Amino acid sequence: MKRIILPFLFLLVSTTLSFAKDGYKVQVKLADTKDTMIFLAHYYAKPLPTIYKSDSARVKNGVFTLESKEKLNGGIYIILLSDHKTYFEFLLDNGDDMTITVETKKLPDGLVFKNSKNNDDFLAYSAFIKQYAAAQQEMQDKVKKAKTAADSEALRKELNGSMKTLTGYRRDYVKAHPGALLSTIFNALEMPTVPEGKHYLPDGSIDSMFAYHYYKMHYWDHFNFQDDRIINTPIFDAKLDEYVNKELYPAPDSIEYEAKTMLTKMRGTKDLFKYTLSWYANFAQESKIMGMDEVFVWLVENYYMKGDATWLDNETLNKFIDRAMHIAPNVIGNVAPDIKLPDINKTEHALSDVKGKYTLVVFWSPDCGHCQEEIPKIDSMYRSTLKAKGMKVYAVRTEGDEKKWQDFITKHNLQDWTNVYDPEKKSDYVGKYDVYSTPTIYLLDEKKIIIGKKLDHTTIPDVIKMEERKRKEGIKK
Repeated sequence: MKRIILPFLFLLVSTTLSFAKDGYKVQVKLADTKDTMIFLAHYYAKPLPTIYKSDSARVKNGVFTLESKEKLNGGIYIILLSDHKTYFEFLLDNGDDMTITVETKKLPDGLVFKNSKNNDDFLAYSAFIKQYAAAQQEMQDKVKKAKTAADSEALRKELNGSMKTLTGYRRDYVKAHPGALLSTIFNALEMPTVPEGKHYLPDGSIDSMFAYHYYKMHYWDHFNFQDDRIINTPIFDAKLDEYVNKELYPAPDSIEYEAKTMLTKMRGTKDLFKYTLSWYANFAQESKIMGMDEVFVWLVENYYMKGDATWLDNETLNKFIDRAMHIAPNVIGNVAPDIKLPDINKTEHALSDVKGKYTLVVFWSPDCGHCQEEIPKIDSMYRSTLKAKGMKVYAVRTEGDEKKWQDFITKHNLQDWTNVYDPEKKSDYVGKYDVYSTPTIYLLDEKKIIIGKKLDHTTIPDVIKMEERKRKEGIKK
């Protein structure tokens, strides 16, 4: 496959914000290609292979024209040949009218732009990057061969100096071309450089967290939250992913605060706001971190239900709302919904009547293979450590043969648990506890407040340890 003209890290070129008219006109002359189909495509927040076709044309005698009078959201666009292997990137913005001569056999070289100063700048930047990359590789090779610590340190300083040259190139361009697409790209790519040296807290002690806090605080300093063109580059998704998954404390309050801050800055944009809200909603639903479903409920209540997801049809929007409403009653911090179910002798037991420092609510089935492995492990842990901590177990059979259920309880000595089921399906435990797979396990405190959910035998002790640490710290305060 032909490589794109620049690696992702050293992205591309600029265009100005003053337009004569909406749309674009791009005439391409393929010096070594006669008749074929070509496609105009663009990125949408993610790198290759995620691209989206937006136009097409048939090449006749090596020439084709792509033209539109509709307003264009600029970005990094791609001319893709019909073999879906040969392509090149260029910058396209609203109002552009340019001619490109291409020698496909010479890609990533072999490009000449006419009437596009922005892409001429791109070619100059490409040449700079080519030299820069070669110099970086040469220094990396020297680092590998360094024999003394002094040699390694000298080369490290040389590498840092080289990076400053690249940063200087970009910053100089931004200063000379404010508002240009390439400037937006350069600003989005810029990452914080933590000041060297020791840093101190007000009491004079060394601030061991200075680098983390500085990096996080300045992560978005140069990013233009009001420029929708950045969405049509392969930058934003990776940048957002790194920030949320590596820089933020993985707690609902922290994620909600950052999402609100970012979405507020994006008010008035179309694609940036849409992508960011959707990204956070997907992150909250797919996260393996306990409690992140609270973030999803919060997003739905504060954005989706308030008319901000204008791109969704009513059916899809209602699915979001319905999903949030199923989750809302059982988010961490809420009082667990009460249910009252009979045991094998038809004696009813309410969850609220179970008295213990902790209550483990287990939804399981004797026909579930995972349950057959997990339930005995939970009981073993319960007998060895959890019972002594004041834990009770309220176990709900979700389905399966009644005799199998009784046999399993007898075989694994689960009689110390409160074992119940819902033969007439009147309690709506599925909706109240979002039970769509088994086993589904919740941990409650003595007030029946949910402190853990979607647990297994490996995570239950961690949640209890965290809860007891919180209580201890609360006493100190």
